[in-house]
Amino acid sequence: MGATTELTDYMGFQGLLTDEEKLVRATARQFVNEEVLPIIDHHAQNETFPAHLIRKMGELGFYGPTLPEKYGCAGLSNVAYGLLMYELERGDSGLRSLASVQGSLVMYPIFAYGSETQKAHWLPRMATGEAIGCFGLTEPDFGSNPAGMRTKAVPEAGGKWRINGSKMWITNGSVADVAVVWAKTDDGIRGFLVERGTPGFSAPQMKGKWSLRASVTSELILEDVVVDGERSLLPNVKGIKGPLGCLTQARYGIAWGALGAADACYQTALEYALNRIQFDKPIASYQLQQRKLAEMVTEITKGQLLALHLGRLKDQGKYTFAQVSMAKMNNVNVALQIARTARTMLGANGIMGEYPIMRHANNLESVYTYEGTHDMHLLIVGQEVTGISAFRG
Repeated sequence: MGATTELTDYMGFQGLLTDEEKLVRATARQFVNEEVLPIIDHHAQNETFPAHLIRKMGELGFYGPTLPEKYGCAGLSNVAYGLLMYELERGDSGLRSLASVQGSLVMYPIFAYGSETQKAHWLPRMATGEAIGCFGLTEPDFGSNPAGMRTKAVPEAGGKWRINGSKMWITNGSVADVAVVWAKTDDGIRGFLVERGTPGFSAPQMKGKWSLRASVTSELILEDVVVDGERSLLPNVKGIKGPLGCLTQARYGIAWGALGAADACYQTALEYALNRIQFDKPIASYQLQQRKLAEMVTEITKGQLLALHLGRLKDQGKYTFAQVSMAKMNNVNVALQIARTARTMLGANGIMGEYPIMRHANNLESVYTYEGTHDMHLLIVGQEVTGISAFRG
């Protein structure tokens, strides 16, 4: 189920895409249909990630695709990147999370804030999937308030830094070759590249999740971790704007990705409604079911047009982080509602792994609150339209 050849396109928004953007979307859709959908329920049921797909995704150019070709990346538009996230999350949020973290939260800060030596060392290897990264910002006691972080980095002789602290809810942590760790210093929040195997650094995997079960989620523990400043410190950013700039990139991808999950649920429900016979006719012929389908396709269409326009603004350098918040907030919210509604249309079948709906619904419960909760994004938009911050009361 859910392996149709075309995405839902009620308003013809694909007619606004370039040939290159259409090719990216088609390539990603074929990959998901052939490589992901046949196996993803097994991995979700067993709480494992399909690690054999990591290098395949690299070969297809799914990591950091908007970054320059000189680093082994594709130099694509932000709209092309969004379409890629759409198709990957149509497969599973875990696949989109892997690519989103790799590109937006690790490769992007290395590109935007790193030295040329750091870029040349990491970006080509990360573009192919040879090296995997993770992003260490959230802590056990500080999620929506990253300025309150307790992880601390102290300079030492010889250009070294000593880092102590912990991070929580880290996608890719246990499989990552390098972590972008944000820590407080006397000079403000700074970013450090901490490599796997560094003494005092560990990344135990978190188990027992009811959501994002096909995604690797970890803790990061840093106990007297000593790193070389020239190799590890990201030199070109100081303060909270560093990690927040990364989060804006990731939130943009999520605004597209959530629609892919919604599309999978909608198309599954539509196909089911056309074929499920009750009282001698398909349930699609009943008014209440048609209302559900009409509302689903309307919200998907609105979300697509919102994401597409945001992508064009981003390509022109004219977007704001609050506009990204609006798109993430809206599109994840409608995707979660669509998943829940689609589940009701399938009745008891909606909870079975044969169909993708319950898996997407559970995943979207996490997407609703990660990379900024729904409520925090409401306040970001509220601050922009009123000029008044409501974050402290």
